[in-house]
Amino acid sequence: MEIGLAGQVPKSAAEIYEEFFLPALFQEWGPRVADAAKIEPGHQVLDVACGTGALLRVCAERVRPGGQATGLDRNEGMLEVAKRKLPEASWKFGMAEDLPFGDASFDRVVSQFGLMFFEDRTAALNEMWRVLRPGGRLAVAVWGSLEDTPGYAAMADLLQRLFGAEIARELEAPYVLGQRGELKDLFEGSGIPEVTVETLEGTARFSSIEAWVYTDIKGWTLADSIDDAQYDQLLAEAKTHLKPFVTADSSVRFPAPAHIVTASKE
Repeated sequence: MEIGLAGQVPKSAAEIYEEFFLPALFQEWGPRVADAAKIEPGHQVLDVACGTGALLRVCAERVRPGGQATGLDRNEGMLEVAKRKLPEASWKFGMAEDLPFGDASFDRVVSQFGLMFFEDRTAALNEMWRVLRPGGRLAVAVWGSLEDTPGYAAMADLLQRLFGAEIARELEAPYVLGQRGELKDLFEGSGIPEVTVETLEGTARFSSIEAWVYTDIKGWTLADSIDDAQYDQLLAEAKTHLKPFVTADSSVRFPAPAHIVTASKE
């Protein structure tokens, strides 16, 4: 996942992101996006805004033998973690809005939970379509609406009450493309025809409220925005405010749906 320049995930947060966010939110989506892209052995695949490589690891398995998986991100901390996890893949530092690849370079182009953060989404989609070969397929995942993700709606509400709207917006940012109609219009307005939007149910999973708060603050752009005293205040309040999402075994579960947008290039 590529994060906007104004809110880059710091290097330490990239490690936390990999260790905690992946199992909590992203693990289940890699196979789903790869399925939607119809990735097969021999394919050349590009993952735009690859983050620490959660989706690309799935793609790399599926293109064997004979294929190649390439991940691109503009966050160096994320790429460092990604390279350690899958050194045999090809990793590139770069912008989604200006992909450093020639026209028609890839059989499949995928992106998982990055589009929301691009500075120019239309330019990024134009670039993804440009580097896709005729006969190729595009698959892009974005989170559903905040209203349909009750745990994060509650967390954003708590952040706003404690620290104000600017802090809360950092957590709300991943959900800005949650409306299906607006999402389809974005793709079609970018010159990508015959777009399909499929909404799938997902589940956010954390071992405890403490783990949830730690992951969201220390593994996200808020790591540099909330000091230790504020963190302690948030954790104390969260134990009450977020209690509805705690299960009988003290773990946390709540719905986290996402949209997968697909299109095939003639």
